[in-house]
Amino acid sequence: MNIQHFYLLAPLHTGGTTQEGNLLGIARESHTNYPYIPSSSIRGKIRSLATNPVTKIDLFGPELNSPESKEYEAETGKKIDQLSQGSIWIGDGSLLWIPIPSLSHGVIWISCPLLLNRYARVANVTPQTSIVPYLCNFQQANEKVYLKDAIFEPSDLTQWQHWQQFIPTQLNAAIERVLVLPDQHCATVIQMGLWRQVKIKLDQHKTVDGGFRYEEAIPPDTLMYFPWGTTSQTSNTSQAETDFNSLLTQHQILQIGGQESLGRGFVECF
Repeated sequence: MNIQHFYLLAPLHTGGTTQEGNLLGIARESHTNYPYIPSSSIRGKIRSLATNPVTKIDLFGPELNSPESKEYEAETGKKIDQLSQGSIWIGDGSLLWIPIPSLSHGVIWISCPLLLNRYARVANVTPQTSIVPYLCNFQQANEKVYLKDAIFEPSDLTQWQHWQQFIPTQLNAAIERVLVLPDQHCATVIQMGLWRQVKIKLDQHKTVDGGFRYEEAIPPDTLMYFPWGTTSQTSNTSQAETDFNSLLTQHQILQIGGQESLGRGFVECF
């Protein structure tokens, strides 16, 4: 299993399965209600970046009677007469750290034991500190921390010496203040910290047609990740991993989800 990180450069919206009232929500995990990026969205975007038909079909599988399939048959001499699985599987994109405004510290990136322990298992990280609530890396004597509607006294927080274990080296300077909240409180704070935009529809006379609606998005500066690997039927694992890594290296800035024309969904991939 390999791991790839996303650092959001713009709000990211991946459509959910339901729409409640005038709120257009985002995709959420059913058991935690945390936002996530469906693996199909990630896979579809990366697949579209592959320009070599042989590499595209080897990694992601063929589409019957498509131009790529015909080029693949002509170049390799292999006949594609049925759908088959590619050599790469891609998992869902999960939250790791999400930025929340703070009256006392500007921005604080929050997470919780559930998210951090999930990352530790996927990324093969052995925590040097037990992941418990209220770990932070910016505690100072007699300094209160204001986070949304919550106020933390210095005695509530525990200094965290090994927080960099859960921050990729490429982002050590980008994420400076982190705080671990209990699972249930983290879900509430994340819900309040989502990006929401009011949208209206205008008719041909530039007047409002209908009512307002709200669209959710995961905020910029959020750190996410997704696992990937090779399928069990892959004949050349090292070649498949090399081709996939090369594809990601060539496209370190991706645009995922909807609202591309509005400049949404830009992520840095590393």
